[in-house]
Amino acid sequence: MARQQEPDHTAINLVGKGTVIKGEIQSKGDVRIDGKIIGEVHSEGKVVIGDTGMVEGDLFCKNADFSGKVQGKADVTELLTLKASATFLGDIVTNRLSIEPGAKFSGTCSMDREAPQAKTEKPK
Repeated sequence: MARQQEPDHTAINLVGKGTVIKGEIQSKGDVRIDGKIIGEVHSEGKVVIGDTGMVEGDLFCKNADFSGKVQGKADVTELLTLKASATFLGDIVTNRLSIEPGAKFSGTCSMDREAPQAKTEKPK
């Protein structure tokens, strides 16, 4: 019997320098932004914002590396890295956060992504 192949979701989507997109982006693969996005970005993979990249809106992804400017909310299920050239204004919800010296972050950060069963309960 022939084996059915699943679609390849490892594609990298690129928003090039000088490109401006207004609206919502949804991707099963990775996204690299070197241009400007005004709106939400949803990715089941990694979102990379390059030095010239800018996002005005909310981001939802598995992992992220920010080198450019972000204004909004970042909801990252695993690791968010703010590189030295990054500027982030807004709220972060993530499991792990790495901020390099020189990065600018102004907002709130919540790292409360533990599984509910891992939380301790009072004995009865």
